[in-house]
Amino acid sequence: MYKGKKLTLNEIDKKILETLLEDARYSSRHIAKRIGISVGTVLSRIKKMEEKGLIRGYSAILDQEKLGYQLTVLTEITVSKGKLLEMEEEIAKNPNVCGVYDVTGLTDALIIAKFKTREELGKFTKYLLSLPYLERTNTHVVLTTVKEDFKLL
Repeated sequence: MYKGKKLTLNEIDKKILETLLEDARYSSRHIAKRIGISVGTVLSRIKKMEEKGLIRGYSAILDQEKLGYQLTVLTEITVSKGKLLEMEEEIAKNPNVCGVYDVTGLTDALIIAKFKTREELGKFTKYLLSLPYLERTNTHVVLTTVKEDFKLL
């Protein structure tokens, strides 16, 4: 079922994952009935995918705007003196930060963060600029979210 570090999924694994991505609260019995396999098969395959690290956990998907997070920003950062990893780890600790990515191009990293107010965004930007080795930021404010879904399979 799995080869090396990259996991190879067969059709049953994919169907199980698609069902879990639809609603992780579905019981093993429901999943088994839905895709036409035994409950034991569902349980053993889920356990293997958890052990291999493919399934890292289960969580609810929240509507961030209903929680008051009206601003989504993408901030490019440029870091000096080979301190990129240290800066990324520090920035990742911020509770408003949803993602930190090393990127190619003119900047070193991209940060995705959400804020309730412009004041929160302003404080975050000033915080970034106060970090040692952080040379420059370029922040993009999202005007409209057309799609935001990380449930890839």
